[in-house]
Amino acid sequence: MAEKAGIIGYDYVEFYVGSAKMWAYWHAKAMGLNIVGYSGPETGVKDKVSYLLSLNNINIVVSSAIKPTNYEIASFVERHGDGVKRWALKVFDVKKTFEVAVKNGGIPIRLPKKFEDENGYVEEAAIRLYDDCEIVFINRDNYKGIFKPGFGKPIQNITIHREETGLQTIDHIVGNVRTNEMNLWANYINTTLNFETFIEFGPGDISTQYSALLSKVVRSKEAVVKNPINEPYEGLKKSQIEEFIDEYLGSGIQHVAITTNDIISTIKAMRNNGVEFLSNPPDTYYEMLKEKGIKVKEDINELKKYGILCDTEGKGYLLQLFTKPISDRPTFFYEIIQRCEGAEGFGQGNFQALFESIERDQMQRGSLDREE
Repeated sequence: MAEKAGIIGYDYVEFYVGSAKMWAYWHAKAMGLNIVGYSGPETGVKDKVSYLLSLNNINIVVSSAIKPTNYEIASFVERHGDGVKRWALKVFDVKKTFEVAVKNGGIPIRLPKKFEDENGYVEEAAIRLYDDCEIVFINRDNYKGIFKPGFGKPIQNITIHREETGLQTIDHIVGNVRTNEMNLWANYINTTLNFETFIEFGPGDISTQYSALLSKVVRSKEAVVKNPINEPYEGLKKSQIEEFIDEYLGSGIQHVAITTNDIISTIKAMRNNGVEFLSNPPDTYYEMLKEKGIKVKEDINELKKYGILCDTEGKGYLLQLFTKPISDRPTFFYEIIQRCEGAEGFGQGNFQALFESIERDQMQRGSLDREE
């Protein structure tokens, strides 16, 4: 089992971007994260800059090249735009987890290695994920410093006026892949990490008047790590998955879902901090919620005010809302999610309203129609 092999949960997500300073400021101002670590020339790292942003159990790293010799970052950003390069899994034993993963078919990217300084050491290794993305195995138990060697305290203490968002932890990370790649990557992750397919959406399960997609959700056996994988499916117009692949120029990570314990307060704060969300569903969506008699603790009129979606799947209910793409290319975005009373699903009942909202954004960009 993956857990017996030592997978504990998500550790961090790292973005490669054009300007780490600007991305760090946006995450601090808009998302309410705290800039707690810095890596760059002042800490002995000469060819790139990284900022570590944290809040509760969330760790986000944003990195950019400061010299063209850092080809890894520069080439990623040139091809894909700003996006997620890697997500890391916290493990008990990096060497053991890496060896099990590679034995089971994982493609090695970096062999297990210790990074040391006066504060101790961090162990890391990495295997391949979609195209230019990676899964990192990391253990920081023997490190007393900030994050890992090469990081120090932020060089400037900047006061950022924002509303506190109350974001808690990473819930799941979603990948968009090319046609006929979904099964390949689901099987790869399941076999390599001993995950399981939790939910599968086939033809007709996720569709609108114009577009459709296929999806599988793979997860660790104890559900601490969850990764939906989407691929395009034939429709009248270009789906959001097709647009992502066209704009990102390949398969990659579409969005990260972050939990909150009070989604109404979180969305209110994020809107006041300047975050743009997808347009609200029509009023009939909330009228249908009332007609269905779904028992939610929250005021449905408040959910309507902020455009928050609500769905019941099995036990409990799910509240969720999606930001607009946060960079210039219409690729990566965030999902804010609240799982109530043990809800485990992914909001299948919300897909129609969600995708129609995404299509309205696509229409504004002129990307809903396929090019001739």
